[in-house]
Amino acid sequence: MTKSCIFDPENLLNLIHKKAYETPFYLYDSHLLQAILKAAIKAKEAVFGAYGHIHYAMKANHNKAILQMIQSYDLGVDCVSGGEIKCAIDAGFAGNQVVFAGVGKTDLEICDALKAGIFAFNCESLQEAEVIDQFAREMNVKAQICFRVNPDINVNTHHYISTGSYDNKFGIAFEDVYQWLNTRYKHTSHIQFIGCHYHIGSQIIDMTSFSKLTESILAHYKQLTGNGFEIKHINVGGGLGINYSDPFAQQIVDFKTYFNAFAPLSNLQGVNIHFELGRSLVGQIGVLISKVLFTKKTAGSHFAILDAGMTELMRPALYQAEHKIIALNPLAASKFEKYTLAGPICESSDIFAKNLLLPEIQRGNFIAIYSVGAYGKVLSSEYNLRPKVKEFLL
Repeated sequence: MTKSCIFDPENLLNLIHKKAYETPFYLYDSHLLQAILKAAIKAKEAVFGAYGHIHYAMKANHNKAILQMIQSYDLGVDCVSGGEIKCAIDAGFAGNQVVFAGVGKTDLEICDALKAGIFAFNCESLQEAEVIDQFAREMNVKAQICFRVNPDINVNTHHYISTGSYDNKFGIAFEDVYQWLNTRYKHTSHIQFIGCHYHIGSQIIDMTSFSKLTESILAHYKQLTGNGFEIKHINVGGGLGINYSDPFAQQIVDFKTYFNAFAPLSNLQGVNIHFELGRSLVGQIGVLISKVLFTKKTAGSHFAILDAGMTELMRPALYQAEHKIIALNPLAASKFEKYTLAGPICESSDIFAKNLLLPEIQRGNFIAIYSVGAYGKVLSSEYNLRPKVKEFLL
């Protein structure tokens, strides 16, 4: 297995001194990314062969160099906005490699996607399909659509990133899709229904959730094809999680087990199975480097104030997410203290970790926050008029 240079604290510290980048900044490892892509493609082909297709979910990370590397492996791309479609095409993806999801596509985004000749729209409401038909008719083009079906599967993940139960804003109940196809679809002229799309959530590590999804998909497929509808494509979404607590132990996720959870779908003759992987491809390739500005003790905590905050990495404040954090050049490696690592932003939620046991640190020490290749830079902001955090691909 490829050993990432940015996972080794000593190598990482040497690199920081050599490059002398101003903190905070993101580092990405291109060699690890390539190893992950190769592992994912190999595992997918072992189960689905030419009928399996991976679309990179670029909401995880839209760094242009990373996009170009992913495109070079002939993956498609999953976009959730017009801006992402433009970014993907600028990075080298063809229009017919793009699937366009998102619960609130604007009129302009729909028209621009039609002009770009995208592969398919993942429709999140019945009304959306009719709006796409209207614009496609006006432009005299044919649009391929999949309906995003909400299978009402609850997954063991943070409730903010659970998307497959009926109380989520995403998708449509299968019964409503089935009724619309039997009543309204015949009145449309410029959309072609090609299959169903699913996505039950993110950071899923329990593979039984994907097995349950497979069971639902097979039932839906049987009902649709049994009533005369041709299903050429099934998009199972993404959601595969990574190891945040110990990234050293698992730089590359278990793609084999993941794809095997969907193996029954490989028995559907002539049906293309699509996967939208994001976090599992890029999550482990990134490290956020910060510097200790000040340390102070209060009656309740021993604080280390960093120059990175929630404006650089939002996940801890937004999801109460926990990342592996290491002090790269501590003052005394033999003396340990419990620290609350806090950012400089004027919000009490700007905390990366509480009571984290670290070797004694002081002003000027470097701190590495791991597993930030996904939903790191893309969620950053200029709140407090902070400068944009920089990224470097090694």
